[in-house]
Amino acid sequence: MNSKERCFAVLKGEKPDRTPIFPLMMFFAAGRIGAPYRRYVQEADVLVEAHLNLYENYMLDAVTVCSDAFRVSADVGAQMVFPEDQTPYAARPAIKDRRDLEAAKRPDPLKPGSRMKNRVDAVEKLSKAVGDEALVMGWVEMPFAEACDLYGLSDFMTLLYDDPGLAHEILEFAIGIEIDFALAQLEAGAHIIGCGDAAASLISAPAFREFALPYEQRVTEAIRKAGGMSKLHICGNTMHILDDMAANGADLYNIDHMVDFSAASRVYDAAGKAFKGNADPVAHLLQATPEEAAEAALSCIHAAEGMRYMLGAGCEIPAATPDEVYFAFVGTAV
Repeated sequence: MNSKERCFAVLKGEKPDRTPIFPLMMFFAAGRIGAPYRRYVQEADVLVEAHLNLYENYMLDAVTVCSDAFRVSADVGAQMVFPEDQTPYAARPAIKDRRDLEAAKRPDPLKPGSRMKNRVDAVEKLSKAVGDEALVMGWVEMPFAEACDLYGLSDFMTLLYDDPGLAHEILEFAIGIEIDFALAQLEAGAHIIGCGDAAASLISAPAFREFALPYEQRVTEAIRKAGGMSKLHICGNTMHILDDMAANGADLYNIDHMVDFSAASRVYDAAGKAFKGNADPVAHLLQATPEEAAEAALSCIHAAEGMRYMLGAGCEIPAATPDEVYFAFVGTAV
């Protein structure tokens, strides 16, 4: 099997020749080619070079265009800041009140010069380079996470209680853009779309079922209807919403290190879903010895035996992780 076939075997519930290796790496990717993170997030060619380097030299079975959460909000009109070696952020959110929402226009993900088009271009370049050999993953934010970016995290959380009607209007605005963005990346050659909803780990299960899950389901359904697959990535402790997440409709789920791996794997296995994770990126990689990293990886592989599992950490592997530790971690799958 090649890398793409190996990943698809797991996604379809078939037996791969070995456990696919699919960690999330962004700063790690930029750092290994000596690129400032600012260039990684702003220049499609730099991002592509970084992930082709990982694919060729770091034993990966998948490549991705994941970089930051502010592609859409930047194109809606947020005032963006691009630090040299940190993630970009909005100095002022694009939407601060109902008037801003009413004035906001739905951006075209293929508009030349836009941040969304930049990501679509990266997908196309990766697909042309390795799309027949490796799994190519695009990336969007789920509507709840995007609404937090568009309105400001703390302000949107408050809005859930102060004006839930406006919160739903912002979510409706966001969902159309995210679906457009996802479909553009599928058209460019992505096999699967990563869907980030990190902020959703911060709300209660009832709030998740009202403000996050229904919108997630509409995104995953649109991706499925277009012939693609989706991966749900919610950082943080999601123990209180595991069953709800499994009803999201995604094909692949990331399990963060804060979550009980056995409990999560049982939920996703029972739902017929693939999953990945959940080694602690700091304790099991950044601060670990090669032997400790290998032990952590083997623990996950053995715990998920017979299930639809891909090897990865609970979230992004830190850039400062030594190569010998990284290779000890992923080498357990070979």
